[in-house]
Amino acid sequence: VQLQASGGGLVRAGDSLRLSCTVSGRAFSRSVMAWFRQAPGKEREFVAGIRWNGDATLYRDSVKGRFTISRDSAENTVYLQMNNLKPEDTAVYSCAADLAARFITATAGAYTKWGRGTLVTVSS
Repeated sequence: VQLQASGGGLVRAGDSLRLSCTVSGRAFSRSVMAWFRQAPGKEREFVAGIRWNGDATLYRDSVKGRFTISRDSAENTVYLQMNNLKPEDTAVYSCAADLAARFITATAGAYTKWGRGTLVTVSS
């Protein structure tokens, strides 16, 4: 299983971005997928997760109402739509897979597959 994230960039506060994570391999259909981020000098933190069939999602409080995670099983892709971006959202965003998981967890250690991150920079 390989993950490839894309869609980062430099935007202004209030702008939107959509991140994509394409997953290779059949395991995608039974995986919990999540986005994490890590800002310079800070710990990696959970942003959002989605269950394998899309029937459940989980968000960190600071992004609720602004970010939306979704998945397209036909395309083996998970998305993170980020609206009303704030300077504090600046970070490297990485997608991760918890293979054959039943529930979403915010614990990074549960995710065994990681993609290379994509940088999101939000200017004030």
